Amino acid sequence: MLTFHGCINYGSYWQARCLVEGLRSMNVDAVLLNHKSKRIDFAEWRCAFRPELPIATSAEDYPLYREKIRKFLDAVSRLPLSAPFALEDPSAIEDLPLVIVGSDEVWNLHHPWYGGSGLFFGEGLQKPLLSSYAASFGNFSSARRLNGHWAEKLRNFSRISVRDLNSKLLIREALGIEAELVLDPCLQFPQAIFDAGKEDSVSPYVVVYGHSFPAWFQRMVRDWADVNKTRLISIGYRNNWAHQHRIDAAPEEFARLIGGASAIVTNFFHGCVFALVNEKPLASVLSDYRSNKLRDLTAMVGIEESVISEFSPASQLHLALTEAPRPDVAWHIESLRHNSSTFLNHVLEQVF
Repeated sequence: MLTFHGCINYGSYWQARCLVEGLRSMNVDAVLLNHKSKRIDFAEWRCAFRPELPIATSAEDYPLYREKIRKFLDAVSRLPLSAPFALEDPSAIEDLPLVIVGSDEVWNLHHPWYGGSGLFFGEGLQKPLLSSYAASFGNFSSARRLNGHWAEKLRNFSRISVRDLNSKLLIREALGIEAELVLDPCLQFPQAIFDAGKEDSVSPYVVVYGHSFPAWFQRMVRDWADVNKTRLISIGYRNNWAHQHRIDAAPEEFARLIGGASAIVTNFFHGCVFALVNEKPLASVLSDYRSNKLRDLTAMVGIEESVISEFSPASQLHLALTEAPRPDVAWHIESLRHNSSTFLNHVLEQVF
């Protein structure tokens, strides 16, 4: 597996863990290719300490973000990892029969520090069979820029699957093929998330996951929470409009908190994914960086009404935060899960 497994990001950690453990449950000796880069580490830790750049992090939060980084490093170290190798020079990787690239924004040429890294397009690998699973271009949407060098690299993949409609369209326009639309690994293989358990709380709470929410959305959600006497617990980031904070939550604590919540408020893709995994009410808002994948996910499973805009009435937010997903949402997910299983079986049959 080749993905962004070392990011200080709950979604990146869980998608990597769920996919590698899911493949192992299919009797595949899967490992995460453990690429290393001091440049990437510096960028990752800088972002983890100051997630709302250029807004400065308060002095009281620095120790909490430091502890969050420590917990992530510990959690990642316990994943099934290959021997470490330099991101820019994968020649040290032993011969492998199959490399699956994805999930995450592995092909996002706009990613602030991984963008344009040839490894995720197969560069430098010793000609294993290449496939992708739930790969994404993130907020990159230029088929013209993808043409040429990058498109030729993708032609070396025997099978391609993506997790969002924007990525499917890019592959169609650049390569002239139909990529398979599959589920994010957290939805495809959720057992590890369930195994983490649920937070035991005497009073209901709503999880807030994300940062840099628009001011109108902050006011709208806080007003709803005050009227409904519900605590807002912000995980992983400082959101001053929340009642409580768990900034230094470890990945498994993140899963437990969402599992025990009455609803989820988020502007992150995996906030939506975890709400769906746990069949929780969800209120989401689009952001510039994540609008493609978040909008596509809600359309794929039929929860467009969970996306709140500045013009949404308060009644829409109330329904979003109090009503669990409809039965047809589970049907959409199960249909995609079947497609995803079929895709992975075809990939593995090429080798094993």
